[in-house]
Amino acid sequence: MQDIILLTGAGKGIGKAIALDFSRKAQKNPSFNPVLILSSRTYSDIVALAEECEALGAKAVPIEADIASLDDIDCLVGQTLQEFGTIDCLVNNAGVGRFKDIGDMTEEDFDYTMSVNMKGTFFLTQKVFPVMEQKRSGHIFFITSIAAEIAFKSSSVYSMSKFGQKGLVEALRLYGRECNVKITNVMPGAVYTPMWGEAANELKEVMMMPEDIAGPVVDAYLQPPRTSVEEIVLRPVGGDINS
Repeated sequence: MQDIILLTGAGKGIGKAIALDFSRKAQKNPSFNPVLILSSRTYSDIVALAEECEALGAKAVPIEADIASLDDIDCLVGQTLQEFGTIDCLVNNAGVGRFKDIGDMTEEDFDYTMSVNMKGTFFLTQKVFPVMEQKRSGHIFFITSIAAEIAFKSSSVYSMSKFGQKGLVEALRLYGRECNVKITNVMPGAVYTPMWGEAANELKEVMMMPEDIAGPVVDAYLQPPRTSVEEIVLRPVGGDINS
């Protein structure tokens, strides 16, 4: 039996690490048969990742999509359902951020962040949840951030978007409990990903790595049907950066 897993922001960072960890788990567990729907705005990234996943024994399908576009969301979900008939897991990983002093934030910075982190995440989830609700099974992950609970001065709009995502998680969980759909909020602290830009190299030694986040996510998905991991909080051992 296949597990159809839709993963956004799959081309780099945490999303890529999650896809590879799912693939390695399949390699070790013959009864786990994931089909990874890899979504990203950069098609070349997910084509290369699909090859890596398939080399590990997992089936992988790259689909180019920008979740800030409702048309792209419709195509992404529609193509997945047309080919596989269902979605067992959605990993809302795609996210963006602009990090500046609050007085330097522009309307373009605001719209760029909110179009993915808030609008895209909401409407993709809205599209996928009824599939799981109808069959009374499924699992939706939100890769939010520790910034969903703690604001940082350079992250005003990003924190705003992540606080909003956490609100969606809490509301959706009320629906999920009525139809046996698991909802998991994953809140990482600083992770070494391209989002940090040039600052990442200087801070790498005190950051977590994407694979540190991927392992707990995949393990949460593989829990018995009776058990739901509702929150995962991960931080660098030295605490939050910019705290």
